[in-house]
Amino acid sequence: MSKIKIAIVGMGNCASSLIQGIHYYQDKDEKDAIGLMHWKIGDYTPSDIEIVAAFDVDKRKVGKTVDEAIFAKPNCTTVFQKDIPTSDVKVQMGPVLDGVDEQMDKYDDEYTFVVAENDPVDVVEALKESGAEILLNYLPVGSEVAARFYAQAALDAGIAFINCMPVFIVSDSDWDRKFKDKGIPIVGDDIKAQIGATVTHRTLAHLFEERGVKLDHTYQINTGGNTDFLNMLNRDRLDSKKESKTEAVQSIFKQRMDDRDIHIGPSDYVPWQEDNKLCFLRMEGRTFGDVPMNIELRLSVEDSPNSAGCVIDAIRCCKIALERGIAGQLTSISSYVMKHPPIQYSDDEAYEKVNDFIDGKIKR
Repeated sequence: MSKIKIAIVGMGNCASSLIQGIHYYQDKDEKDAIGLMHWKIGDYTPSDIEIVAAFDVDKRKVGKTVDEAIFAKPNCTTVFQKDIPTSDVKVQMGPVLDGVDEQMDKYDDEYTFVVAENDPVDVVEALKESGAEILLNYLPVGSEVAARFYAQAALDAGIAFINCMPVFIVSDSDWDRKFKDKGIPIVGDDIKAQIGATVTHRTLAHLFEERGVKLDHTYQINTGGNTDFLNMLNRDRLDSKKESKTEAVQSIFKQRMDDRDIHIGPSDYVPWQEDNKLCFLRMEGRTFGDVPMNIELRLSVEDSPNSAGCVIDAIRCCKIALERGIAGQLTSISSYVMKHPPIQYSDDEAYEKVNDFIDGKIKR
């Protein structure tokens, strides 16, 4: 059976976890494959994914083979699969645009991006030459211009696009129309974790709603020590991220909470946490007789493997869409694994729709 050929922009922690996972599950079967939401999607297992092109701007990654780049600084995620076969795919220099925030210069090279002096390649031509079917966007938060550049590159190269970061492309009707006109599927925006801050917050909010508890106030504060958290210290880059995470929770309620009563983000950077993400969540409500109650929760997860568990399903659903000739927004998988999808379904409904899509019962 043929491989699912993908290109990746941004060879950071998330790309590292995804690529480790592709090889980690290679010698597994359905019975012992821990950590997957779907072992097989269509005819494809996780190890049927192949990286055929990669782009970055860091000098420690550009020019290196993919298997070397995923373990290069400033990556700091857990290494759960050390043995990665030597790849013949080298990381190519992409355009910097707004992908690196200026305040990164204030930090030690071990923790931040070090921009290579190489000239950027022709991304569209590189994608065409690679034979990639899908472009996976792992750019840093706040890379608005760069994200749209790569979305257009996917469009021009005639390949599918999965947007894992909070720039609203897939959920934008103009972009949807462009990809539909080209006959190309898209998935996005802003990847969720398998069990992360957003899905946990949504689940508890749904519980309040179902059990008749009035939620008066809630906050979600997250800290971490990877480059994404460092990048988010610039609050000017956080607008889309904050909107994405907040809307994911607001969409649960029949009546929206006032803005002053729901606070999700911004986040803070704690270097020694590395890729470990801590979520501090509080919910204050009223039960029978207007009697007050509250929940406080502390969630600790390794951030990048947590997202890879969702991306590995998005890639395979995207491949199915390509095989079926489906173009534009894939609403079922987007709602299941993304924070800001074109349509916000409840988590239970999204799960059912994804299974129906995989089985061919619904189109998208």
